[in-house]
Amino acid sequence: MANFYTDNPDLKHHLTHPLMQKIVALKERDFTDAEKYDYAPLDFEDAMDSYDKVLEVVGEICGTTIADNAEDVDHQGPKVVDGHVEYADGTKQNLELCRKAGLMGMSMPRRLGGLNFPITPYIMAADIVSRADTGFENLWGLQDCAETIYEFASEEQKDRFIPRVCQGETMSMDLTEPDAGSDLQSVMLKATEQPDGTWRLNGVKRFITNGDSDIHLVLARSEEGTRDGRGLSMFIYDKRDGGVTVRRIENKMGIKGSPTCELVYKNAKAELCGSRRLGLIKYVMALMNGARLGIAAQSVGVSERAYREALAYAKDRKQFGKAIIEFPAVYEMLAVMKAKLDASRALLYETSRFVDIYKIYEDIAKERSLTPEERKEMKQYSKLADACTPLVKGLGSEYCNQNAYDCIQIHGGSGFMKDYACERVYRDARITSIYEGTTQLQVVAAIRHVTTGTYLSLIRDYESREVTEALKPLRESLIAMTAKYETAVNTVLEAKDQSMTDFMARRMVEMAGNIIMGYLLLQDATRNAEFTKSAEVYCKMAEAEVAKHSDFIANFTPSQIDAYKPA
Repeated sequence: MANFYTDNPDLKHHLTHPLMQKIVALKERDFTDAEKYDYAPLDFEDAMDSYDKVLEVVGEICGTTIADNAEDVDHQGPKVVDGHVEYADGTKQNLELCRKAGLMGMSMPRRLGGLNFPITPYIMAADIVSRADTGFENLWGLQDCAETIYEFASEEQKDRFIPRVCQGETMSMDLTEPDAGSDLQSVMLKATEQPDGTWRLNGVKRFITNGDSDIHLVLARSEEGTRDGRGLSMFIYDKRDGGVTVRRIENKMGIKGSPTCELVYKNAKAELCGSRRLGLIKYVMALMNGARLGIAAQSVGVSERAYREALAYAKDRKQFGKAIIEFPAVYEMLAVMKAKLDASRALLYETSRFVDIYKIYEDIAKERSLTPEERKEMKQYSKLADACTPLVKGLGSEYCNQNAYDCIQIHGGSGFMKDYACERVYRDARITSIYEGTTQLQVVAAIRHVTTGTYLSLIRDYESREVTEALKPLRESLIAMTAKYETAVNTVLEAKDQSMTDFMARRMVEMAGNIIMGYLLLQDATRNAEFTKSAEVYCKMAEAEVAKHSDFIANFTPSQIDAYKPA
């Protein structure tokens, strides 16, 4: 029987990273919960065993039921019945199994019904679920919205809503509108305060993933007469109260099991989450960062599926008297797919560890004052998480799309047919570089970490770490890439031309990402020799990419931008 956790030793490698010792100790407050809950861990080993066992359950459900249901779900899809969503039969079965297995609310505190897991094993579960069925991850993974309630809502709201999520109710984040896509400052859904302190919401939301969920986080305009982000607040809408109907489900290219809804709010009762006017400025930013990490996990899961489908077909398919995996054109493609998969997964879990540490410190700060050293660490890891999140979402989703493309290519004509899973994987992959901020918007979020030196500092830190003797030539190659990156950044900044910085942003961000992922693979290969081939292949690829961008920047002047502008 297939198990998508135990059949992938790379996951265990990342779960047992040395930094997990610190993360677990902080998350478990030195294991004081063991006195209150019989399922709380007694020590580090006990905690890691819990993560391992739960991930094994996730892997079993995914490797059998969810993966088996994926094709039927893709064909059947959800539908609208009397203004509400009815999931595909397979989706209903998937959700019920996840609820029964206690896989909803994994990262929530035990006192609210959760498992109190760090972000890292939760993201690992998302990685596994995405390999089984990309669209289902959008339903299962939105439990992450509970994190926003936990961080910003009142204690009374936490006590009411989070246990429901832990028991299996679903969530959504209702942000986008017909006239407000990426430009969320333009949101106009109207929120009107009532004498009893509740609010009424009126308007339309569009492109809402799992839009008929049980509990919604809604961005709405609370301040009369405003037109920008300062007039927006965050609200919690409870489906039990009524007032929201599904006008239609979008007819999408992929992730068809995930209902993407257009919603009509008609005097829908809601309650304020946190403080007025901070909906976009503070709460959505936090919500989006979490969502982007989730999409990065989804991208890695799809990359994994694409690579495995391609590898299996290449071993089985015979042409000219031998398996096609023996042809250089094919085995090179597969090696690059694996390198991109391993590199994006390495950055995914590095980022999730950064997120874990700063978020746990934020949580501890609600209980006691942090020491100066703890505050310093929190700021450091928060900055690193902020820098790496757009990097892994942007590059990870692009690699996901490239791997899905190459999977089809290896299948040849068969890959264009619905007889093979790779056709669905290809359709599902495409959205990853679009939703929760396009790749272009990830560049906008990342570029300040190029110009302020965050990425260069991180690269220097990685450069100083020990690697095995056999890997030192690769490190030398990365050092040479870093010199080209530094020169390219200085060239752009010395031009003192904002249009030049904006035009070259993508190239500089990609260079930083290539080098960072190269170093992460060196670290992986130092801990586990199984990653050596991927490190070699990826660094060779990164070397070519960095040289390409470096040469382009070196031979470009701001005046040449005009050639790229529309007439």
